[in-house]
Amino acid sequence: MAQTIVVTSGKGGVGKTTTSAAFASGLALRGHRTVVIDFDVGLRNLDLVMGCERRVVYDFINVIHGEARLQQALIRDRTLDNLYILPTSQTRDKEALSAEGVARVMAELQQEFDYIVCDSPAGIETGALRALYHADAAIVVTNPEVSSVRDSDRILGILAARSKRAEEGREPVQEHLLLTRYSPKRVQEGEMLSLEDVKELLRVPLLGVIPESPVILQASNQGIPAIHMKGSDVAQAYEDTVARFLGEERPLRFVQQEKSSFFKRLFGG
Repeated sequence: MAQTIVVTSGKGGVGKTTTSAAFASGLALRGHRTVVIDFDVGLRNLDLVMGCERRVVYDFINVIHGEARLQQALIRDRTLDNLYILPTSQTRDKEALSAEGVARVMAELQQEFDYIVCDSPAGIETGALRALYHADAAIVVTNPEVSSVRDSDRILGILAARSKRAEEGREPVQEHLLLTRYSPKRVQEGEMLSLEDVKELLRVPLLGVIPESPVILQASNQGIPAIHMKGSDVAQAYEDTVARFLGEERPLRFVQQEKSSFFKRLFGG
C-alpha cells in the first residue's frame, strides 16, 4: 500500500507546488514508484513546474467524473520512468472534487504506487480539505514570516481533527515542517523570523530548510523540478529533505550566514 503525503500550508505563495514537484522527483530518484497529484482545481500549476503542460489530455476531474480512465490521465515524467503526474482541471469548480470521487481515485493509486504526493491549494477550502483527508504524512510548508507561520498553525489543527486517520481514531498524521525561502542574512538583519523562532512557534519536527534562491524561479520557468538543478543549494536542500523523510540523517545546511573571506571584504567581492 502506498503512503500518502500531503504538501500543504495555510498561506499561498510559500512554495507548495515547487516542493511537491521536487519532493516527488526526489522519491522517484531513489527508486520509489511515485505519483504527484494537483488538487488546486482552477489554478493548476503543477504541470507547468513539471514541464508537462502540453501533454495534458485528461485530468483528475475527468477521472473523478468517469470521463476518462486513470491510466489515460496519468502522465509519465519525461526524465524519471517511475514518476507520474496527475494534473487537474483549469476550467472546473473546486466542488468538482467530490469526496467519493477522490476516495475512489486514491484507492486505485494505492494499488499502483509506493508514494502518493498531494499538492494542496492553500487555506482550508474544498481542494485543501480533500488533499489532506487521506494523508498518512503532511509536509507543512511555511515561510519565515509571522502570517505564514500563523496560518500553518491553523492547518496543523485541521490535520489533527479532519483527516481520515482522525475520523477513524488511528495514529495521527505524521507532521513535518519545511521552511522555505530562508535567508540567514535577512534573519540577521531582522527582516524575517529565525529558524529557532519558527520551530518554537509551531513545535513540529523540522524536515528541511530551503534557502531563498533565484534558482527556484529559473527551475519553474524551465519546467524543471528544483531538485534537478544540479550543483545548486536548492537542489541539495531538497535532496536532504527527501533523505530525512526516508529516515536518513543529514546535516542541516544553509541556515548560517556564509562568512566572507578576507579578500572579499577587502575588495568588495
